[in-house]
Amino acid sequence: MSSTLSLEEVAELVSGKLIVGDVPHDIQGVETLANATASHVSFLSNMKYKADLQTTQAGVVLLSHKADIPQGLDAAVIAVKDPYVAFTQLQRHFHPAPQSTGKIHASAAINDSASVADNVQVDANVSIAANVVIGKDSIIGAGCVLEEGVRIGEGCLIHPRVTLAKDTQLGDRVIIQSGAVIGSDGFGFAWTGDEFLKIPQVGRVVIEDDVEVGANTCIDRGAIGDTVIKAGAKLDNLIQVAHNVEIGYKSVIAGQAGIAGSTVIGNGCQMGAQSGVAGHLKLIDGTIVGAKAGVIGDTKQAGMVSGFPAVPHRQWLRASGMFDRLPEIWKKIRKLSDGAE
Repeated sequence: MSSTLSLEEVAELVSGKLIVGDVPHDIQGVETLANATASHVSFLSNMKYKADLQTTQAGVVLLSHKADIPQGLDAAVIAVKDPYVAFTQLQRHFHPAPQSTGKIHASAAINDSASVADNVQVDANVSIAANVVIGKDSIIGAGCVLEEGVRIGEGCLIHPRVTLAKDTQLGDRVIIQSGAVIGSDGFGFAWTGDEFLKIPQVGRVVIEDDVEVGANTCIDRGAIGDTVIKAGAKLDNLIQVAHNVEIGYKSVIAGQAGIAGSTVIGNGCQMGAQSGVAGHLKLIDGTIVGAKAGVIGDTKQAGMVSGFPAVPHRQWLRASGMFDRLPEIWKKIRKLSDGAE
């Protein structure tokens, strides 16, 4: 944990304005409104927890500059533009990202042709194959496998037990969580009428700068050409990205989502948990796919789609609102039908 902060330092770090109150001692961390003590900063970004604001023991509370300060609040208040962003900034201060030690464990197996830059940390039982290149300040966690031709940029964090298959390319500051498999064969077979012939998957996975890939997520190499994850994209745990998919700049995908082969996800898109997109489609920039939605056609405009098959969200809400009324409607239809006879 990093050093403590004074009240004034907290306000400066989050670009906030001190409104009321004082704290007689330094702040040691961030906590929820319900669990905070006088040495903590807390925050209110979700009105679901507004009642906790009345009873919190936090020394400092971050509130939106548009929020009303409740009477009787026994805490200092710092007004900020976005309390959740401010909370994140403080968490990053008190819990900074791991920094490379520059040490290479004796049990690591590193091919003589591999190039490992200065201040790279390689932990126990790592396997680094021929012609691998690792940029400075990166961390390779225990038990990782880096196959031939892998390229890793600077300042990357590869958590334990990650597999980077042949020729996988990572940009700078990429984070790969434990158990992820990057560059495995795509699911490609040709049916002869008698058997499935495996199609050699000879492309790569290319992951650009500042991407994070969650635990146990699988990203398949391209069959011909590359699977590409563009800069700033964030992928949750347990996601399947098939061969030759392209995920756009700063797109965000939640857990258990699946994207079939050769689909293009545009820039700034969002996919909810357990959603899926069929193959060879294009999601336009700014598309939002609701949780458990199934997209089977191209999206034509930015905005949210929901349901299966996925339709514009308002249309899905209207349709789903009819479900409970279907028995009643059916009875009316039958009555009208019987009357017509």
